[in-house]
Amino acid sequence: MATAGDRYERELKYLLAGDEKTVKGMLKTCDDDEKRAYSSIMDNPFVVIRAAGSLGVDLVALRWDFSFPIEVKSSAEGVVRFSKNQRLTEQAEHMICDCQRSSLIPIYAFRLKGYRGDPWRIFALPMERVMKGKMGIIQRTIPTIEVNSNGNFVMRWESGMKLSKFIDYMGVLTHDE
Repeated sequence: MATAGDRYERELKYLLAGDEKTVKGMLKTCDDDEKRAYSSIMDNPFVVIRAAGSLGVDLVALRWDFSFPIEVKSSAEGVVRFSKNQRLTEQAEHMICDCQRSSLIPIYAFRLKGYRGDPWRIFALPMERVMKGKMGIIQRTIPTIEVNSNGNFVMRWESGMKLSKFIDYMGVLTHDE
């Protein structure tokens, strides 16, 4: 039987892939702007590969114009503190190193359980490397995961970018071509 985490990984995979059934299911509790954005992903979907691993990423989203490694987290609480699990911190640091070397933006997707409306929020891990071009625009637009005074990562759901807004924004950047 699949865990809740697997269920949400699959949900995000199918949303980004523009799966009609999954997108329509998400639309049921969304407002008009969220519905429009989610519906647009069916015209410009990603190929999404599940790539679970202990220090890897959960998903890789690929499209002709962008590629993102994505780590998926879900919680009934609005805050994920990486300091509560050393593996989370190691995973994030490993992802930052890999992404800096390859000029990719490390994305975290946070699903708030039981939320009506767009339950997904998107974050980037903080990186020293400054991206150029469209990746630089995206890097400056996506909120970064907070680093507290002890140097620990803290992801606050309310501080993230709605997935629907991210999808909408990606569509705008794609149509600039």
